[in-house]
Amino acid sequence: MDTAQMKKRLKAGEFLLGPFIRTTDPVITEIFGYAGFDFAVIDLEHGPMSVHQAENLVRAAKLTGLAPIIRVREAAETMIVRALDTGASGVQIPQVNTAEVARMGISSAKFYPKGNRGVCKYTRNAEYSHIPVEEYFLKSNDDTIVILQVEGMDGVKNIDSILDITGIDVLFLGPYDLSQSLGLTGQVTHPKVLSVIESITKKAREKNIAVGCFANNRETIRMQKDMGIQYLCTYIDTGFIYETVRNEIEALHK
Repeated sequence: MDTAQMKKRLKAGEFLLGPFIRTTDPVITEIFGYAGFDFAVIDLEHGPMSVHQAENLVRAAKLTGLAPIIRVREAAETMIVRALDTGASGVQIPQVNTAEVARMGISSAKFYPKGNRGVCKYTRNAEYSHIPVEEYFLKSNDDTIVILQVEGMDGVKNIDSILDITGIDVLFLGPYDLSQSLGLTGQVTHPKVLSVIESITKKAREKNIAVGCFANNRETIRMQKDMGIQYLCTYIDTGFIYETVRNEIEALHK
């Protein structure tokens, strides 16, 4: 799925599913792509990989029809620019707590006149200058997906001003950090956590902004779909491999 298709499907209200990728071997990304996921979040925030390794995962994702999204370590202009220069379909920015941070993140992901992204036409994203320069800047602005993560109570308190910023493709709600900010660490299905997620989802949908979240089991996936959440990150590759192997070993010992 290319970026245009992903944007079109989100605008149409379709449900998209993708894993977090923390292993650095492109084989894992390829397997998830062939398995049928829509996108993959290459995780630089919690994963150990470098931008160079992430670039190879972007190649593997696109080879198998996945839309590669890179989650950067923090809301910093240089990290956003470097992530997008790999040719990723989009960038996922953590800890967006204010409208100012949201505005900076979007500006860093877009060239003039939509933003102030650092300019270089010799990156993989520009096909190393193969794409004509004028075409590249316009195409990149149209194609790049910007996903803002709201994860703490500061972001929740400022949600109205954050949602007023132009250029948000997906508002992603981090349930684990959100649960911690409510004093309910890890209790991601607690009524207080779900109430906040549902309230913000409703506000975002009223502004035609797609909402994303994380779920690690089928029941939670169904519940979030019913809330109107479209961009659903599920199954972290390392955890998925561990749980699958552990369950198989336990079954063999019965």
